[in-house]
Amino acid sequence: MTESNHSEKYQFQAEMKQLLNLIIHSLYSHKEVFLRELVSNASDALNKVRFLKLTKPDILNPDDELAIKINVNFDENTFSIEDSGIGMSHDDLINQIGNIASSGTLKFLNELKEKNKSFDGNLIGQFGVGFYSVFMVTDEVTLETRLADSTSHGLQWISTGEDTYIINEIDKPSKGTKISFKFKEELKHFADVSEIKQILQKYSNFVDFPIYVNDEKVNVVQAVWQKKKDSLTDEEMNEFYKFISNDFEEPMGHLHLAIEGNVNFKALLFIPKTAPQFLFQEIKEKTLHLYTNKIFIQDDAKELLPDYLHFVKGVVDTEDLPLNVSREITQNSPVMAKINTVLTSKILDYLENLASEDKEKYETFYRNFGSLLKSGVNTDFKNREKIIELMRFESSKTEAGNYTSFNSYVSSMRAEQEEIFYLAGDSREKIERNPNLEYFIKNDIEVLFMIDPMDVFVIPYIFDYSGKKILSIEKAEIKLEESSSEEKTEDNQNSFSLIEKFKSVVGEQVEDIVFSKRLVNYPVSLVAGKSSMDPQYEKMMQMLNKDFQSSKKILEINPVHPIIKNLISNLNNTEHSEEVEDTIHQLYESALLIDGGLTNPTDFVQRLYKIIEKMTK
Repeated sequence: MTESNHSEKYQFQAEMKQLLNLIIHSLYSHKEVFLRELVSNASDALNKVRFLKLTKPDILNPDDELAIKINVNFDENTFSIEDSGIGMSHDDLINQIGNIASSGTLKFLNELKEKNKSFDGNLIGQFGVGFYSVFMVTDEVTLETRLADSTSHGLQWISTGEDTYIINEIDKPSKGTKISFKFKEELKHFADVSEIKQILQKYSNFVDFPIYVNDEKVNVVQAVWQKKKDSLTDEEMNEFYKFISNDFEEPMGHLHLAIEGNVNFKALLFIPKTAPQFLFQEIKEKTLHLYTNKIFIQDDAKELLPDYLHFVKGVVDTEDLPLNVSREITQNSPVMAKINTVLTSKILDYLENLASEDKEKYETFYRNFGSLLKSGVNTDFKNREKIIELMRFESSKTEAGNYTSFNSYVSSMRAEQEEIFYLAGDSREKIERNPNLEYFIKNDIEVLFMIDPMDVFVIPYIFDYSGKKILSIEKAEIKLEESSSEEKTEDNQNSFSLIEKFKSVVGEQVEDIVFSKRLVNYPVSLVAGKSSMDPQYEKMMQMLNKDFQSSKKILEINPVHPIIKNLISNLNNTEHSEEVEDTIHQLYESALLIDGGLTNPTDFVQRLYKIIEKMTK
């Protein structure tokens, strides 16, 4: 290209030095985004000329490939990016490039001046000054352009980004824009072909147009989320999922969205087939990828989903965010909040449909991600009821590994039953050996098994379902019918005397001592008082806080158990008073042992030896 003698010098407006300093040092977290900005501008120019060709077929070089060509030379430390897009006129160079401060920017800066406030890079990102990010990596830029009009001529724009810029007329046979410069010496690593490719793969892999680096096409993965739902194949989606998630397995399912209205975005979301080993840790690292017009913004856009849905992988692409949006802006953006609301609702609807249409598949999902999902009960009050409907549990009427729901429980419960019963524990095996379960098994009353550690943080805050209270069977307050056993202890003075004897021996260690309606084969058990927390919740709190003080329990005594009957018979026998007290101690501590609260096993064992010794004389 030959520079002409016609050259014009112009002054920048709106305190260019101040603004450039802000852009370079505040607006962008990483200098590599200069390439993202230039590719985005080139893509916009190509989109405009593609549209122009539909209405004006006689544009300049109509058959040129719509592409972006990048050339770097490490030895010479040079970079150029060229597009065959719509190009710019003389007025465009002044109004769009030379006059960086649009009326909005100028107004913004003036308001800051009047209020004596400092510049804030997180706010100014909205004004679209992406081209000037090149001054983070170079000291001088040359821009050559020609409008896509056969009557236009080539123009050259040169600036160091300080006070002035120069516009020259040049020979340029083709439409489009070329930007070229040398990198600052300390940033010469950007002139390496492999680094440029890596940056493009990170930010610009899904741009609509071919991107060539030193004549090699680098964007080979399609933005499949932009395709129509019925044109996408399973193979395309599976391969795309593996690409963005680094998962070697195919996803369990996907959700394809194209939303228009108060907020506009497209999304392709995936439910992984299996959970990571450390679910609650790893979900916080990488979540959804955020794009704007197919240009990458960030790969951990946590604001797009509530924490309890962070197992979802995929891409969200919106036109409603500026390209140079910062992390701080996304955290407080009303656009992000609106997208979050829509995505949350759509994902929960998807899971509801999966639960009703493919029970086996849903239960597989729930085994993997149920712990995280149910945590939303305590945080997402808008969708709380939906999450509760999605919760699943093993129960006393399901086989090990199979699930039921609150809805199924209520549908099959007795008409006279007023409560939904549950029991929490470390495992199904331990729960099934819990003495407090005996009554319910005998009377064919279903009990939900809360085996997941998350249950103890969630279930106590779900007070009822479908008008039925949700109660732990380890709570003293539950209403139980009298035992149907024909053999009952008479309501006599000796029975009440036994209660008094228990109170005299271990009464200070418990809240109360009462006869039980729930025990069948065990002589005693411990239950939580009306004002006490769920026992499993207390155990969890003790693990989290060594100073946590558990509440005292209520000791229930089975009046028809042979040991209790024998104690009643020996109450007034002074010869056996020591044995009676030892037996009471032993019964209480055996209940503690089963409950997981025995802190002094040595005394328990020594007393057991003493009893065995007497029995073996």
